[in-house]
Amino acid sequence: MRFKVSDPKHFALTSAILISLVAVVVSVLMLTLLNTNILLPVLLAGIVVFLFAYFFLKQVIESFIYDKIKIIYKTIHSLKRSKDDDKNKLVISGDTLDMVNRQVLEWGESKTREIEELQNSAKYRRDFIGNVSHELKTPIFNIQGYVLTLLDGGLEDPSINKEYLLRAEKSINRMIAIVEDLEAISQLESGELKLSTTRFDIIGLTRDVIEFLEIKSQNKNVLVALSENYEKPLYVKADKERIRQVLINLVENAIKYNFRQTDALTKISFFDMDENILVEVADNGVGIAQQDLGRIFERFYRTDKGRSREQGGTGLGLAIVKHVIEAHQQTISVRSSPGVGTTFGFTLKKA
Repeated sequence: MRFKVSDPKHFALTSAILISLVAVVVSVLMLTLLNTNILLPVLLAGIVVFLFAYFFLKQVIESFIYDKIKIIYKTIHSLKRSKDDDKNKLVISGDTLDMVNRQVLEWGESKTREIEELQNSAKYRRDFIGNVSHELKTPIFNIQGYVLTLLDGGLEDPSINKEYLLRAEKSINRMIAIVEDLEAISQLESGELKLSTTRFDIIGLTRDVIEFLEIKSQNKNVLVALSENYEKPLYVKADKERIRQVLINLVENAIKYNFRQTDALTKISFFDMDENILVEVADNGVGIAQQDLGRIFERFYRTDKGRSREQGGTGLGLAIVKHVIEAHQQTISVRSSPGVGTTFGFTLKKA
């Protein structure tokens, strides 16, 4: 059986009673053996022993054991100090040891979570650095190859000099796009990039995006259109240029990854959701496997790395889309079935 010390007064009282009883029993036995009848002095002595033991033990526990506990408690508690200093004071009470035990367990759990988060962050940084180096390596090696070819005599060959310079320019533009997208994500994450919120017609903006991507959609034989003939404007409150960027990224992805020979379609729909407007960009392209859906918003994540790089892009488009929508305090979601198509949906505040 365990004896639990949860209150110094209770512990001192219990111990003092036990000591006093032992002293009284021993005294009675000794007096019995000596045939002496002085019961009253024995009882008085027992009371004195009880009082002395009680106050002595209580003082020892509070001044020694609990002082040590206070030091441990304050050390742990100082690591998670709140603004209210009164809450940080330890007062001796019946549940002090239980409370300190809870604090120690909570502190241990929080430190375990912090270690796990640090390990995950370290893994994420390693993956991120590896992805950045891999994405930059291809255009850098391409530029190096073109320049070396030109230096080795290709510059004097009119059949290849202009073509290789154009290819080098294309690789340089790809590197610039990667750096600009990384900078945009960094600014969105750190809050440095402030949103310029205005009231605008989301349907009108979508029509502008469709017109902007018309040549790309025609080259891929993909029809991009609104799901119905919206006659009235639909006003939202957001950063117009950032939402334009979101729409361009989503529609451009829908065009790139639709490999149907016929009836390739991307449609944009709008739904009234009380305080918000839901915008959906749906295609009937290749779709995304279930195991990839949870990661498509990660930087540089590609479901089909070889084919994705052939289609161009930085691999950062969906990461930017997610950060822009979240910067508006809104949500974005995706649902998809391989071979059927993909639908991205995001909300905007109704104006």
